[in-house]
Amino acid sequence: MNSSIKKLLFSLLACIVLVSCNNGESLQTYFVDNQEMPDFLSADLPTTIVKIDESTLSKDQIEAYNSVKRLNFLGYKIKENNLEDYTLELSKVKSILNNKKYNDLIEFNDKAAKVVVKYIGDDDTADEFVVFASSKDMGFGIVRILGDNMRPEKMATLVDALQNADFDESQLNGITDFFK
Repeated sequence: MNSSIKKLLFSLLACIVLVSCNNGESLQTYFVDNQEMPDFLSADLPTTIVKIDESTLSKDQIEAYNSVKRLNFLGYKIKENNLEDYTLELSKVKSILNNKKYNDLIEFNDKAAKVVVKYIGDDDTADEFVVFASSKDMGFGIVRILGDNMRPEKMATLVDALQNADFDESQLNGITDFFK
């Protein structure tokens, strides 16, 4: 009898652990599940892709710039024959990003694309930043920004500086060609 109770409690505990680990699809699993799929492009981008004159940055912007360690990109390209799939994939990403663990940082329109920047963490420290851009003409792209001691308020000031920065286009060729 005692053995049966132990088995029952162990089974119950295992079920609770398994259920609590799956809070729906995460952005990380979305990346992994789709990185090799048709119409998607995935790339790990070096932080050196951004050429910025640090002498023009404030102390907070330099700190934010140096806190970034890794950039992961996933893009989906619209074609005439995949509009339904595009709509489905776009809604999946929006659903993931609407999870309460993603805090809003900035949202703006840039030319033909809508850009949303969110982060996971609290007001003091972020574990991850997400830049999501979507265009009805080209598709969408997601950049996961991972690093150490990233602070949301400092990253927000860095966004302004990045709008005037130069990007190493040789490292972006695969991505820009993908959306042509």
